Amino acid sequence: MPLGLEQGHNENLYFCTPKGAKIIGWAGVDGIHFCFIHGFGEMVFAVSPMNTPGNYVHPLASNFSDFLCLLLACGNTVALEQVHSWNQKDFEIFSKENPVTDEQLSVLSIIHERLHLNPMECPFAYIKQLQAEFDYSKIKFTEDYDDFIPPEPVIPEWKVYFDGNFWGHNRGQRAGKEIPINIQFSVNNKIWHVPSFYSCSKGLVIDFCVEIPTESIQKFISKWKLSPEHDYSGFTKEQQIQIETENPMAINISPEIILNKKTIHTSHGSGLSWYPSFSELKSLEAESVLKHYDLDVAKGWVIWRSAFPWHTKHKPKISSLSITIKHDPVQVYGSNFNVSMAGEAIDFINPLTNIRHKLIVQEYEQKEIPTGGFMDDDYDFPTHCIAMSYTIYPDLADGSFSISDNSDGERPRKKYINPMEPQASTAAMAIGVIGSPGKLTPIAFDGSNQGKLRAVCSALYFEPVKTVGWEIIFHEKPCADMTVKIL
Repeated sequence: MPLGLEQGHNENLYFCTPKGAKIIGWAGVDGIHFCFIHGFGEMVFAVSPMNTPGNYVHPLASNFSDFLCLLLACGNTVALEQVHSWNQKDFEIFSKENPVTDEQLSVLSIIHERLHLNPMECPFAYIKQLQAEFDYSKIKFTEDYDDFIPPEPVIPEWKVYFDGNFWGHNRGQRAGKEIPINIQFSVNNKIWHVPSFYSCSKGLVIDFCVEIPTESIQKFISKWKLSPEHDYSGFTKEQQIQIETENPMAINISPEIILNKKTIHTSHGSGLSWYPSFSELKSLEAESVLKHYDLDVAKGWVIWRSAFPWHTKHKPKISSLSITIKHDPVQVYGSNFNVSMAGEAIDFINPLTNIRHKLIVQEYEQKEIPTGGFMDDDYDFPTHCIAMSYTIYPDLADGSFSISDNSDGERPRKKYINPMEPQASTAAMAIGVIGSPGKLTPIAFDGSNQGKLRAVCSALYFEPVKTVGWEIIFHEKPCADMTVKIL
């Protein structure tokens, strides 16, 4: 079966095999088969039972001759069957990594010589256009199809609650009153929509809808070769920071409102994203927001819902209202360095200012955390770390940078192992020691004019370590705060 197409008949049909299907071949894996469908002429379809619901059947060729021309171009049916979920880059990578074999070439030569057919010039574009123009609603299925496919979820009635989020709320709450305002403004080269705010018994709820151009999403995804299956894992720490910085869908804000001349900070919030390119990432909650506010589904959207408690005992009368958009700082990777004793100095450049700085190690010593701080009898915890104090000249402002171990350290180990129980390769538990799991937060002390004396501890290890790789991360706000008058 060199071309991924073996003979088969209309036997052992699957729940997603369309009505009136005439099987012309099987892929030999995952139940994938190829067929004509009564009423669609010679159009060739791929049926893939292992696909996601509603995504089982796709047209591949307008007629059987074109189907053979596609095989001549691609060498087998594998690429043809997966085109519906790929972009051009995915197709090119697969073709490069799976060149036509000699066995395939011998079969393809027979098709070419006996049927006088030539390879399709642009197979990917041909299939994509055919699928884009095809009306999938015309395909009919058997009664078995409904038994396997759950009914389409129904978008619930639109209600917004102060203590709720996009996914639900606690019982006993009363929904807020929607007050449409339909305000638009631009922040950091992105268009923001504030379609409504909601007056609730406990405070105001505001939905921020940030419009993300599809081109910028596609450019970002293409650059980093991302997909629902290929996330940030596999990238270096530096690359992950760069990806997060460049991600057009990464909107991290801490908004405030000025209500009746009183500044109120957000008490809590929740967010959603809408990716027009990835059906796997689309949610009913995001679809509900887009439908309610009549937002363009062809664009990307980041939706952030923020709650602001009343600053008075009772719900006040709103005489004036403004919104201040405050972006959280983003990370900018600086550099790695290694030191092993007090007195050592390293030079580094701040990538935000291009200013050269010198870090001087004041103290560098082994430390051990007392085991009494770990309240779990089932696990052994790593306790060894390196403690380092240092000064920087010229000094850097507090909060503008951080230094940490570039390793995650070692995970806790289970004390008692039952050989009859399945064992995990890594523990599903992290250590909480002043800050993020397994790491200590930098501490600032008063020092000389050359810079504050600061201290940091490495991640935790089971045995003392001689050297630690450190990394410097800088923090920068992507844009200035912006206040928009609402009422």
